[in-house]
Amino acid sequence: MKHDNIEKSLPLMVVMIVIALSWGGLVEIVPLFFHEDTTKPAEGLKPLTAVQLEGRDIYIREGCHVCHTQMVRPFRAETERYGPFSTAGEHVYEHPFLWGSKRTGPDLARLGGRYSDEWHRAHMYNPRDVVPESIMPSYPWLFEYKVDGRMTPKKMEALRMVGVPYTDDDIEGAKDAVDGMPEIEALVAYLQQLGTVTTKR
Repeated sequence: MKHDNIEKSLPLMVVMIVIALSWGGLVEIVPLFFHEDTTKPAEGLKPLTAVQLEGRDIYIREGCHVCHTQMVRPFRAETERYGPFSTAGEHVYEHPFLWGSKRTGPDLARLGGRYSDEWHRAHMYNPRDVVPESIMPSYPWLFEYKVDGRMTPKKMEALRMVGVPYTDDDIEGAKDAVDGMPEIEALVAYLQQLGTVTTKR
């Protein structure tokens, strides 16, 4: 029987499994590229400014996304604690997206505007000054390091190639907007915009 031949041949079985998984993956993923809910920006969504973009890169560099998700799941316990659940339209300009899966710290999807800039600075300098039970590490070097804006225009150009609507003016002024800025200021600017574009549900 043909079925027996497939089961007895390890290489053939591996090939058949890879084909089956690949086909299943394509059937699940490809339609999402054409579905408006996943490709249309949420109302009022704007690309990150040069300062916010550099702050996001600092956020990634320091591993913040490892302990903090940016995705409120559609469950009552989540929405009561963090706010409206996340939608794909809020994240269409993110490359890579930072939804995450592990919560050592709280979800940050709706963080923007909840605390003052001063609170964020104190929290990054020494988290226990504002949250005594925090296990988050301190980041004092962010107050000393400066942003180097030489690569910022190139980052924006690359993002424009994948659909982020940066204008020539945005790109042209990017270096001057961030060059020499303390890294903490860029990071706080990024944190303060998280989740500020939400639709009421």
